[in-house]
Amino acid sequence: MSNLKMKEAALIYLDRSGGLQKFIDDCKYYNDSKQSYAVYRFNILINPSDVVELYAELGNHILHHPLKAAQVFQSVCFIAVKTLSLIGQLQTETQINIVLKLTHLPSLPSYCLDLCEFPVDYTSQRFYIMQGIVIAITTVTKYTQGARFLCSDEACPFSKGFQYVRVHVPGATESATIRNDFLCNLCSSSLQEDRKFRVLGDKQIVEIIATEALHAFQGYSKNQPFRFQSLTIFLRDELVNKMNIGNEYKIIGIPTCVKTSQTAVCIEANSITLCHLKVPSGISDNFRCLLSLTSSSCWKFTAILANIFASHIVPPGTYNLLKLCLLMSLVQTSDRNKESEDCLDILIITSDTLLIDRLLNFSINLFPHGIRHPGSTEIFPTLSRNKYGTGAVSIQAGSALLAKDGICFIGDLSSHKKDKLEQLQSVLESRSITVYIPGKKFGDDIDQQMTFPVQCSFWSFVDMDSSSRRNTQKNNTLIGQMDCSLIPANLVETFGLLINCNESSPCHPHFPTVQHTLKKAIDPEGLFYFASKQFTTEDFEKLLAFAKNLDVEFSLEAERMIHGYYLASRRIRTDFIYGSKLSASALKYLVSLSEAHARLNLRNKVLKEDVLIAALLFETSLTLKYGATVFCVAPNAVFPFELYNEEYLQQRDLYLTQCQKQLQQFIATYGPGTAVFTNDE
Repeated sequence: MSNLKMKEAALIYLDRSGGLQKFIDDCKYYNDSKQSYAVYRFNILINPSDVVELYAELGNHILHHPLKAAQVFQSVCFIAVKTLSLIGQLQTETQINIVLKLTHLPSLPSYCLDLCEFPVDYTSQRFYIMQGIVIAITTVTKYTQGARFLCSDEACPFSKGFQYVRVHVPGATESATIRNDFLCNLCSSSLQEDRKFRVLGDKQIVEIIATEALHAFQGYSKNQPFRFQSLTIFLRDELVNKMNIGNEYKIIGIPTCVKTSQTAVCIEANSITLCHLKVPSGISDNFRCLLSLTSSSCWKFTAILANIFASHIVPPGTYNLLKLCLLMSLVQTSDRNKESEDCLDILIITSDTLLIDRLLNFSINLFPHGIRHPGSTEIFPTLSRNKYGTGAVSIQAGSALLAKDGICFIGDLSSHKKDKLEQLQSVLESRSITVYIPGKKFGDDIDQQMTFPVQCSFWSFVDMDSSSRRNTQKNNTLIGQMDCSLIPANLVETFGLLINCNESSPCHPHFPTVQHTLKKAIDPEGLFYFASKQFTTEDFEKLLAFAKNLDVEFSLEAERMIHGYYLASRRIRTDFIYGSKLSASALKYLVSLSEAHARLNLRNKVLKEDVLIAALLFETSLTLKYGATVFCVAPNAVFPFELYNEEYLQQRDLYLTQCQKQLQQFIATYGPGTAVFTNDE
């Protein structure tokens, strides 16, 4: 009686939810094909809350005994097919394969599977929800959805028809569906598969890790040792290729135990949902007050941010140029589904690698998708054999894909081998990486290739004091040009910003840094500056999370200025023999820098003042790469004075206003529409 009531409730739910009409439409597709299948597969969307309200026992079955619940819907659907004559070829109930697709699970702890907890329940065969980041995927292979078996004894009634149909269930291996040792229940003769009725589906295996495990890739573990292990997810049919490396997903599925060379707990996925980082509704009161006090200027707020940023790593007032660039790079990282041209790659020339390393490592920890590349692993994807013996090739993420919508800090650039640097240059130019899969090596007939977009910014530095650099130092550099002979020139050019942070540069006052280091050695947890107490790390995290999700657009005068500067700068850096030193990507970097400064100011519109900062930063970088030109920018143009009080901020505004006039004069002289340009230009 209970089973009858559940079938009745299932039919009512299908009718009310629109599932019955969808089932009828799916049946029409099978019926029109005029082809007989061993198994007819149907997806039924289930809202557990609605089912529980309708009939609690059926809802309980769906949540805690999903295989039994599927049998209830299978029986209802079979009756519907026969009553309404939906599929003429269908003969038995076992030919119907019902897959219940859940919209959600109850928001209760008992339904959550924490990847950091042990042991994992894989015996109850019920639904759980889990959350994790994809670190590896395999190529798509085939699996058997269902197969028809016949009795080998021709005299047996079961040597015909569809009495023996094997259907894949969650957790089952291929050998559980297809085997040669099945026996007939009627005469005990062996069963043989009728291969022409085998139904195949697509299968893909994905590995995920808990979000918390990303701390292992950030060079920061709060001085506590820990370990993590990936969890394997099986995707089938319509879920194949729905998960991408580096993205975070919520997965509803059934934990199972798969026995290969070693026993492993896996998840048979039922539904997946892409997770988005929560955008804070605003910024802290201290930053809100600071923004209000500096509202009369387009430059003061970001100057103060750079001045006080990371004050427990370096003292306020030091490395301001670098800190401003880091903040701008951070706010250009977002999951706004925009193109990868938003990225701001930074290469730093320094003689104090320890301090720079600490500063960059602190910065990437300000949001989840900051990755510090471990030297023992690969930056880009690698291939390996799939451990489950499915014949698929496993593609491991590498640091760059794991840092999706974030920062990939790859350390000292000179520590990487030549082939890796060439690969990095190719990625920086194309913003994608292609993985070639040789068929012979992995047991396939044909070669394959997969291309992944690289949606992160790269940070790196070069040690000025390395012995190899001292031995290869050149003396014939141009005015303002840095000697970067240790790194291939083409690779240096692909970085959007080149920043000089050695002891002779204006951004590195020596004495305050030494004093700060001594204080830190005595009291590692001490806060020595008022800024550290007033503007905390949490305040900066909230500010950056809010700023990077702002949608910005260019004002007309900003758009004209940025194009004018680009064309003028390209014109004066063009050699009649070697052509222009500015590539088309230069304009993208200028746009990205301008947007970043506007976002850091918490504005939705890019103004000409933002373009000025972008032009000064970009011109400073160009000077370090190629030497000075007609538009001569001082190395400390963005921070000409040490920022002690309001008076120095005001002097900086006056200086930047003069720079803006010089930029406009430069555009008027060498920009589009001037006599310097030829007709073709």
